[in-house]
Amino acid sequence: MLRRKSRQIMIGNVPVGGDAPISVQSMTNTDTRDVRSTVAQIEQLAAAGCEIIRVAVPDDTAAAALKDIKRQSPIPVIADIHFDYRLALAAIANGVDALRLNPGNIGSAERVKAVVQAAKERRIPIRIGVNAGSLDKLLLDKYGGVTPQAMVESAMQHVAILEDLNFDDIKISLKAFDVPMLVEAYKLMAAEVDYPFHIGVTEAGTIQTGTIRSAVGIGVLLSGGLGDTLRVSLTGDPVHEVRVGYEILKTLGLRERGPTIVSCPTCGRTEINLILVAEEIEKRTRHLKKPVKIAVMGCVVNGPGEAR
Repeated sequence: MLRRKSRQIMIGNVPVGGDAPISVQSMTNTDTRDVRSTVAQIEQLAAAGCEIIRVAVPDDTAAAALKDIKRQSPIPVIADIHFDYRLALAAIANGVDALRLNPGNIGSAERVKAVVQAAKERRIPIRIGVNAGSLDKLLLDKYGGVTPQAMVESAMQHVAILEDLNFDDIKISLKAFDVPMLVEAYKLMAAEVDYPFHIGVTEAGTIQTGTIRSAVGIGVLLSGGLGDTLRVSLTGDPVHEVRVGYEILKTLGLRERGPTIVSCPTCGRTEINLILVAEEIEKRTRHLKKPVKIAVMGCVVNGPGEAR
């Protein structure tokens, strides 16, 4: 499938955009101030295939912890910053590989300039993260509520702030729970800029419902050539986010990692406890990285052909 041509940035040693593979991200749900538990979760995520990790930075203590987290992390670390520019400066000083912030939300022009200058000196990219649930009231009034156009205008306002400071090491996300709105927003944004896109469905839900919503939303975007890095947002163990992310990419033929289990839905012809067998095989092969296809079939009608 034809992929949108975007400029490439580097998140640590991971290229994002251009011709780089679509990378899989996640976010820790530990207390960032607890270095040990945060690093332990990052290691679990990296083992599952996570290539970039984001951590929340709610206060000075969390910002200070980033130094040790970054030192011990096997994958690039993004600091998630809201409102306080000093946390962004501390995160940069402590060695993070990228920032997620909206420059219009961290204070005066001088404060934004200080953050941008520090990021530029360290060659640290900034992700502008627009969320449908937190749009500016002026935009909501202008568009009569949350719309794809409002999301794009919000993103462009933040882009303009960075570009006016000669900063273009930018990545953009436009997240919403509403999948059609999300898809339309990214399509509109693609006509405006060539910055790489971080894609995902925000607040998608629990493991089951969130997986379905994310697969549809992310799948539609990717099948339309939109997306350079992704995060599946689920209420649960973030390791599931990584696994689902790779399954989406595998399903579209965009990346291969780990086994693909091909199993039939069972019917009255099934002669074994195929459900139990398939679940056990999936469990036992989860650690594999090699892309192999494993077929688990219950009868001779379609089994031999589908197993090839």
